[in-house]
Amino acid sequence: MSSLRFVLASASPARRSLLEAAGVTPEVHVSGVDEDHTTGTPAEVALTLAELKAHAVAERLPRELHERVVVLGCDSVLELDGHDGTAFGKPADVTEAVARWREMRGRRGVLHTGHAVVLFDQAQRRSVSELASAEVRFGHPTDADIDAYVATGEPLRVAGAFTLDRLGGWFVEGIDGDPGTVLGVSLPLLRRMLTDLGLSVPTLWTHLGPLRP
Repeated sequence: MSSLRFVLASASPARRSLLEAAGVTPEVHVSGVDEDHTTGTPAEVALTLAELKAHAVAERLPRELHERVVVLGCDSVLELDGHDGTAFGKPADVTEAVARWREMRGRRGVLHTGHAVVLFDQAQRRSVSELASAEVRFGHPTDADIDAYVATGEPLRVAGAFTLDRLGGWFVEGIDGDPGTVLGVSLPLLRRMLTDLGLSVPTLWTHLGPLRP
């Protein structure tokens, strides 16, 4: 059993599912950070928002004085090829989501995911932050495919207007890089960040289900 509390500063079901599949049972605390006024390149926006989310939750998290707590904040932003550094987050509405997909199809983009970790350990507070990026190759869905996909509501809830592990996966041709980056958490990067803070990944494992053939 884990001797740490692991707090995810995100309401993303994909991030939570990915962590749970990797043996971590996170507490979910939504940061409430305003994402609309952060400026910079897409990579800078993703990293800055991840840091803001992690620290916002860390500031208000009830905890015992000597309790060991890890807070993970993440944010993902899509940078579409040929858009001169424009950051694409969640579409504002159905019209924007349809237009976005009609523009993305057949093209490439880079999905940037910022990771920020805050560790409370022996009454001390330390933090690290890093960025992971992966290239996404989009397929060629028809207009009817796009309309049907947007009608499900899924593209309105996720950065870049697509998922990899759900309905959007039908329209993604491939990923160059860590697929976890696209899902919302790069486990290899997170492991390195935790190592920098003196934490071993197995100390986070709270459940290990039976192996299945």
